[in-house]
Amino acid sequence: MECLSPFLGKILPSMCAAMSSRVGNAMRFKSNVQALKKVMERLVEIKGNINDDHKDKSFSLKLMGWQRKSDEVITEARSELEERVSCGKSLKSRLSRKLVTILNEAKMLEKEGLDLLDMIAVATAHERVEHVPGVSVLHQTTASNMLGKIIDGLRSSEVQKIGIWGMGGVGKTTLVRTLNNKLHEETATQPFGLVIFATASKDFDPRTVQKQIAERLDIDTRLEETVERLARRIYARLEKETNFLLILDDVWKDIDLDLLGIPEEKKGSKIILTSRSLDVCRSMRTNLDIRVDCLCEEEAWELFCQNAGEVARSERIERSAKAVSRECGGLPLAIITVGTAMRGKTDVKLWEHALEQLSRSVPCFRSIEEKVFLPLKLSYDFLEEKLKSCFLMCALFPEDYSIDVKELVMYWIAEGFMDEQDSHEESMNEGITIVESLKDYCLLEDGWRSETVKMHDVVRDFAIWTMSSSQDDCHSLVLSGKGLQEIRQDKFAPSLRRVSLMHNNLERLPGLSEKYCMEASTLLLQENYLLQEASDGFLQAFPALRILNLSGTCVNSLPHSCLQHSKLHSLFLRGCTNLTELPSLETLAKLELLDLHGSRIKEFPKGLEKLESFKHLDLSGTVHLKTIPAGIVSRLSSLETLNMKLSNYHWSVKGEEQEGQATLEEIAYLDCLQVLSISLICSPSFLKKSNPWIKRLKKFQINVCFSYVLPMIHDERTLAISSLNLSQVSMEWLLACTTSVILNSCQGLQGMMKKLVTGSKTFVNLKSLTIVKTSINSSGGGIEKATTKSPDILPFLEELRLHEVNFVSLSELQVQLGLRLVALKLLLVSKCNNLKTLVEIDMFTMPNLEEMEISDCDSLHHLRQTIDGPQEPLLPKLRVMKLRNLPELESVCYEKETWECLEQVKVMNCGRLYTLPISSKTCGRIKEIKGAVSWWKHLRWDDPSSTLKTLDPCFKPLRLLGEEMAPIFGEHYLWDS
Repeated sequence: MECLSPFLGKILPSMCAAMSSRVGNAMRFKSNVQALKKVMERLVEIKGNINDDHKDKSFSLKLMGWQRKSDEVITEARSELEERVSCGKSLKSRLSRKLVTILNEAKMLEKEGLDLLDMIAVATAHERVEHVPGVSVLHQTTASNMLGKIIDGLRSSEVQKIGIWGMGGVGKTTLVRTLNNKLHEETATQPFGLVIFATASKDFDPRTVQKQIAERLDIDTRLEETVERLARRIYARLEKETNFLLILDDVWKDIDLDLLGIPEEKKGSKIILTSRSLDVCRSMRTNLDIRVDCLCEEEAWELFCQNAGEVARSERIERSAKAVSRECGGLPLAIITVGTAMRGKTDVKLWEHALEQLSRSVPCFRSIEEKVFLPLKLSYDFLEEKLKSCFLMCALFPEDYSIDVKELVMYWIAEGFMDEQDSHEESMNEGITIVESLKDYCLLEDGWRSETVKMHDVVRDFAIWTMSSSQDDCHSLVLSGKGLQEIRQDKFAPSLRRVSLMHNNLERLPGLSEKYCMEASTLLLQENYLLQEASDGFLQAFPALRILNLSGTCVNSLPHSCLQHSKLHSLFLRGCTNLTELPSLETLAKLELLDLHGSRIKEFPKGLEKLESFKHLDLSGTVHLKTIPAGIVSRLSSLETLNMKLSNYHWSVKGEEQEGQATLEEIAYLDCLQVLSISLICSPSFLKKSNPWIKRLKKFQINVCFSYVLPMIHDERTLAISSLNLSQVSMEWLLACTTSVILNSCQGLQGMMKKLVTGSKTFVNLKSLTIVKTSINSSGGGIEKATTKSPDILPFLEELRLHEVNFVSLSELQVQLGLRLVALKLLLVSKCNNLKTLVEIDMFTMPNLEEMEISDCDSLHHLRQTIDGPQEPLLPKLRVMKLRNLPELESVCYEKETWECLEQVKVMNCGRLYTLPISSKTCGRIKEIKGAVSWWKHLRWDDPSSTLKTLDPCFKPLRLLGEEMAPIFGEHYLWDS
């Protein structure tokens, strides 16, 4: 036995393996039979779909070979499957092995057959572009302009994906459908081998979109085929196209194009997607985003008449019809829906009724709810719950009203939409992020002023409809901006959560039952300029108020019932010019914000020191405020914001105050303080002594002997000083944490700067410097030497404003103050009558300057000193140049110099300036040139015919007297203190 061991050790494993294989084959016999049946069915189906009628001989040979092999495999498979019926168990293992071999060969032929079907689809492709039924917008100027932008993007080699975005119903689908059909009409000349139009929809299903694409590609789809398998087939098919255009309509979220089988980087191919959200376009990495805007009034009226019929233009109806059309806000879907509903109606009363209902945000036709509001509801439903609540509050403001973003966010905070644990700055940043998200969803848009937003009329109507029809906690009464002189009791209901009566002509408010509106948290009464009293009989009906706004009313006192609102979070009394005093507010236990801007109060509000949660106090513009008792401010332990800009109360340091008045040292005890704006009585001791508490503030404006300053670009931490000898103080500690400095009528500026230079101080935070009414002593030469040796103490200065400063050139000023101006972006110079040349020598270029405004400098001859030989451009990045009242100015650059980034030029009363730094090669960047017609005609150019052909459309003559007389500095213009 021992001698057999080696032999058995080799034989037994192989015998066991063979036996195991036979047993395994026998066990898998049934599954192999089922698998072969399914593959054979698919093979027969593919064979039936293949048409062998092809002129291409090589292609035809491939088809014949595949068909012959398929016939052989099908015949053999059928034979083996018939044999299995009669075979015994002992033969099943051998037959199973045969079936596996046939199965593998059949699978290979299936794959080859699918590839052949794709090749046939390419060879027999019908139209390169299929017509998509629907109306065209080629007759609309606005739409045609947008279409032109899209076509330019398709032609650009730098654009691969184009995002078309806009609110629901604005015409995005119509626009891309028009594009598709335009390409269909121009099949012979359009650049794409294949154009595919597919719809994604809100409930995106990759299989549904794949099926649309596959049908366009003549790819056969099967129910059991996976998304991944179909994606590979679509990808292989599109890879064989020279180039393609995919138009993907109604995209609601980021779509993985690889999942669909779309080659993203195929040269010459393009992808267009439409979405209600700009954020979706960004997430899909579009190269060009085009917003589809509403129609202008003229185009809206034409579209309205197309749908309402000629009755809209009839003499009796036209006036009302135009008003109804305007209520649609230029939204095509609303125009079509309302116009169709009014078609053929000849009774003027019907039109007047429709106008009344629309102006009240009431859908007067069922079709408005179905065709206009429900599509907008899709966008609304897509929002998170917090965004829904924030969005609905925007509708409390009047129609077409520019809403201040900060005020809006303060409402959201007061309503509890933000995390109560967050700081005010964190909540404001979150609120601004929400505003941007709502703008990206086209539910908000930019207002008429900066840092404001507004709602499109139809979107606002939808929001009011949602609040009025809702059964949840957003049921609201919105009657803002209606011109109401009175309001009836029956307008109020116990279910109300928010009430907006703002911007009306209300003289009095109705009496309501006590606690009638138990759930109401917001009551907006601002801008009712005739309202003299907020009666107890009205306010007692709202016991749960968190927001009460009485701004811009004539109230002269707070009613007793207001002091019983224990849940009140924010009380707004802005611009209440009859309000001279307040009762103690100590009963408002939850109060966090009190806004008294522009009121006539004389004393600091009483009782605030007893409120543990009080955080924000606005006393700006309180020009009658005389007293702040000592020991009160230091007890506001939770205070985060104290705004006393333009207040009559000027703070003093300890030892210099009036008896019994608060001093600056009290503010140092406010550990939670983040934002501060105050004015100080002239006090060199404040500047000499370091106050470390100032450094921990996130934002401040400290005015020393300065009542008010206009906002700067970098106004996060502003220090304004007037009428001090700067050489006698030491401000390094304060300059180190300041972003903007304003010096007015100060002596010793050079002495202070010299000390800073000598001490090698560098102030990296200071980005804005304004100097007003200051003399700079002449250096008497040695500019280059002084500059190269002295350090740059303000290396990140971006904004420099000079008003009534006595200096001969900016180069001189740089030397005397130790400035390099390498990072400077904005330069404003006005009323500097000794200024002769802006820059004297080459080393004083401003490589990053983007905007320059110079006015009322009577002696200015040149912007740069002219020397022989080639010179570097003085201002290589300048985009905006404004020159006004410079009677001696002859040149802004040396001969033939051009500024390649220049986009906007405004020249007024510069009678000797006949050349600009613009050439025939750079004139294409110019967007606007403003000036007198006589000045424009006398300008000299390097290539007049070519340059003027480009620039003439950009020139806008100054004709209006008001425009010519207005200072070109606009909001930047400096003022006297």
